[in-house]
Amino acid sequence: MTYVVTQYCVDCRYTDCAEVCPVEAFHKGPRMLYINPETCIDCDACVPACPVEAIYPEDEVPEKWAHFTQINADEC
Repeated sequence: MTYVVTQYCVDCRYTDCAEVCPVEAFHKGPRMLYINPETCIDCDACVPACPVEAIYPEDEVPEKWAHFTQINADEC
């Protein structure tokens, strides 16, 4: 399983979540951060560090943001 960055990260410039990632799974895009599903080790360190609560475990992403799972993979 991996973690997925969703809608609340769009235009957010906090990077606290990326700073605590032990495997550097985050990638910065023009408007948000993305998590590489191939690199993520499911450690959960980023979830409490995200000040806008934009990160979800892959199997808990709200349906309205389900498309962000593929967006994260594609952007990485």
